[in-house]
Amino acid sequence: MNQGLWDWEFAWEILPTLLEGLVVTVQATLAGIAIALVLGLVLAILRREQNRLISWPVAWVIEFVRTTPLLVQLYFLFFVLPEFGLRMGAFTTGAVGLGIHYATYTSEVYRSGIEGVAVGQWEASTALNLSPRLKWSRIVLPQAIPTVIPALGNYLIAMFKEAALLSTITVVEVLREGQIVCSRTFQCLEPYTLVGVLFLVVSIPSSILVRRLERRLVYSRS
Repeated sequence: MNQGLWDWEFAWEILPTLLEGLVVTVQATLAGIAIALVLGLVLAILRREQNRLISWPVAWVIEFVRTTPLLVQLYFLFFVLPEFGLRMGAFTTGAVGLGIHYATYTSEVYRSGIEGVAVGQWEASTALNLSPRLKWSRIVLPQAIPTVIPALGNYLIAMFKEAALLSTITVVEVLREGQIVCSRTFQCLEPYTLVGVLFLVVSIPSSILVRRLERRLVYSRS
């Protein structure tokens, strides 16, 4: 074995294992973005509440989560919450951690889209005496959400890259698979290089799709 030299045979041998880890990474990302999209919208709506007993605590939670590291939040969910009787599996903890963390970012994206809805639309819904549910579902959100889809797509890509942190709470995703291969064989060049390549294989096409979607939305609004 020539240390430091690329071994193609070894690389092809470990690739299926790394692909299994990539599947876990993608699954955690999709679960996290589902949580982030729903929870972020709820936080954005609650933050606009006129009742300060609701809007202020929500704003404080958003800022607290946004200004603390995701890694610390994952450690808290995985190692601290079980001491209070709340136990989740590693994968569930990782998905929930990603979802909560990015929900605070998507909430700000949603809020910008909601604030971009013309004042006349709000006034018209009030004049028509629409219920809050109809106002949000029929008037506000259909106009606000399409404008923020590109930003939401960017956070999906960011979350995919941040999913590598789940290896710190024993989730066997693609980076963790690379670490296991490295520690078992003492060949680290191939697994870590392939991990980086696999991240690029997913991230770059996703970035291109987000840019095309953004251009299409801009064109449709023009």
